[in-house]
Amino acid sequence: MKNYFDLTGRVALITGCSTGLGVQMAKALASQGCTIVPVARRYDKLVEVADMLKKEFGVDAFPIKCDITDTEMVDETVKQVLEKYGRIDVLINNAGTGAVAPAEDITDNQFANEMNTDLFGSFKVARAVAKQAMIPAGYGRIINIASMYGLVGNKVAPSSPYHAAKGGVVNLTRALAAEWGKYGITVNSICPGYFYTPLTKSTLDSPFFQEYARNSIPEERYGMEGELDTAALFLSSPASSYVNGVMLPVDGGYTCI
Repeated sequence: MKNYFDLTGRVALITGCSTGLGVQMAKALASQGCTIVPVARRYDKLVEVADMLKKEFGVDAFPIKCDITDTEMVDETVKQVLEKYGRIDVLINNAGTGAVAPAEDITDNQFANEMNTDLFGSFKVARAVAKQAMIPAGYGRIINIASMYGLVGNKVAPSSPYHAAKGGVVNLTRALAAEWGKYGITVNSICPGYFYTPLTKSTLDSPFFQEYARNSIPEERYGMEGELDTAALFLSSPASSYVNGVMLPVDGGYTCI
């Protein structure tokens, strides 16, 4: 029986992979035999993630500390991966931040930081991986983690810089897909809805947000651990070779109404 999601022998670089959704997607790819390069700023957390992946899934994992807003660090990170493995087949651009405040109170620094991390940072990593690894190889899968907030506005948690940056990620995805498709590289975006992570749990479990979820999400609940896995696996696998430049909401139907 054919396993469409088999990633044996493949190497995936995942940013923002010290906690939350990044770790969940790393586990999903590792479960299919993929070598994982977890990247983030907190090296101690990355070592824990790498050790867990090796122990639980029997795959190799190579943690690298990197600030994706630092061009030199990004380029050096990609160079290190190529020196060790000789390839990068999958990139998941997951690192990001989020400023929450009324638009009229957002500072210049908050807006600039959001753009620099979520949008420009994602571009820097994609540029380095494509130029050094994927274009020379004639193959690649790039997945940009945007957000359902990159597709719509919202009235419950004012976060205009986040909306702007993630909206930028959505159209950056289209632009890179258009440019790099000829090299055998697909560039797609996953737009998650509300998911439980260590950073969101206290907010999502508040009575206000629980009621909001029931009224605004057709499935009347938040995303649970594992419910992003198959979207990441599908877009990471060779089987998705003719899927390029798409935005895949995984949001329980939030953006359909």
